[in-house]
Amino acid sequence: MNLDSLDIAILNLLQSEGRLSNAELARRIDLSPPATFARLRRLEAEGFIRSYAALLDLEKSGFDMLCFVQISLQLHQPEQVQAVRQAIQALPEVLECYHVTGEYDFLLKVAIRNRADLERFALQRLTPIQGVRRIQTNVVLSEVKSTTVLPLAVPSKP
Repeated sequence: MNLDSLDIAILNLLQSEGRLSNAELARRIDLSPPATFARLRRLEAEGFIRSYAALLDLEKSGFDMLCFVQISLQLHQPEQVQAVRQAIQALPEVLECYHVTGEYDFLLKVAIRNRADLERFALQRLTPIQGVRRIQTNVVLSEVKSTTVLPLAVPSKP
């Protein structure tokens, strides 16, 4: 990671206020707009900024349930793991999926509209995936913390 304090400032501002104009971003970091724009394009080109997105409210968008689903596999052969990965990637309800260590092999974050939708998702979408041995679902009661902001720190001077 080869970022200086201005790069960190740009990334921190954009993580919390992604719609800042280049002029406003430049003003906040006390740099000229062309220099700010050049840094921003470099951060994008180097992959520090993957994409820009609007974060929607689940409930206002009609999704009344957020669930975490744990999946364990029957076998752990590379072909089977890859097939399960591909099947999960094709499920639009899955917001995030992680291949993890421990008792389960995959951890999914899933947006569901209601109980009937959860039943349909579990029985008609997950259970038929070839190689799935066990599924455990946890329904979120309340959100304690949710953020997309990484805790970037300004580099200290030697």
